[in-house]
Amino acid sequence: MRQILTWLGIVWLTTAGPAQASSCVTDDAGREVCLDAPAQRIVALSPGVTELLYAAGAGERLVGAVSFSDYPDAAKQLPRVGSYDRLDLEALLALSPDLVVAWSGGNPEEQVERLATLDVPVFFSDADNFATIASNLERLGTLANTEPTAQQAAGQLKSDVAALRSRYADARPVSVFYQVWESPLMTINGEHWISQALDLCGGVNIFAEQSALVPRIGVEAVLGRDPEAIITGGMGKADSAWLDAWREFPGMTAVRQGNLFFINPDLVQRATPRLVEGTRDICRHLEVVRERR
Repeated sequence: MRQILTWLGIVWLTTAGPAQASSCVTDDAGREVCLDAPAQRIVALSPGVTELLYAAGAGERLVGAVSFSDYPDAAKQLPRVGSYDRLDLEALLALSPDLVVAWSGGNPEEQVERLATLDVPVFFSDADNFATIASNLERLGTLANTEPTAQQAAGQLKSDVAALRSRYADARPVSVFYQVWESPLMTINGEHWISQALDLCGGVNIFAEQSALVPRIGVEAVLGRDPEAIITGGMGKADSAWLDAWREFPGMTAVRQGNLFFINPDLVQRATPRLVEGTRDICRHLEVVRERR
């Protein structure tokens, strides 16, 4: 379950800053984050945030991160400040951060708020779609004084998304079940960024109407909706074992037509620029479905 939350978490952050500052941004919690100098010692409290900071050109400013922060490779060498669900505040404070980027989907609220009371600036980010990923890149770049790199990364993201939207604008719809966990069986609703990636490719999330962002569902519900394709990320970059369980239902359209697809979970289950790469893979899979009709 920890891995589910780590992969699928939503990022959030907060701050207390000086009255007079050289740079200010508004975070995704609507709070103004001000620094009197560019951040030089940053701690990231989710793997996704770690990726965003590197993409924004602030990787060299990172002095700490939580477990599972494994991309890019340099992130593996960062000192750890606990896990997403239990921070080691002593280790974190020992790093003397001048900016902390926290994760609302998993970081303990009381611990993050404790940082604010200690005058540690905290930025709340809620990167949950392509637009907010780009916006986070830009704002983090402002706080780290790496605007050229951050703006270039954000611009490239926007351009790539626009190209995909144009390419698949008239693609024939494909009903899709996206599996994010096996036991309990879990999927995503229409608000999740993975569902938005599916939509970009002409995919139709069969559980889009669910109220929970990551709902639990039963096998019978999937069988009843009979998706034309099933996509899953498994438990790692090359673990397609979850797909094998669906082969027990040869009457399902996705199984009968061979439309069972694996995708690297790191490319889609974190709201980072790599989501574009994962979306391209989804689009390629759905093109295969269309060709098999």
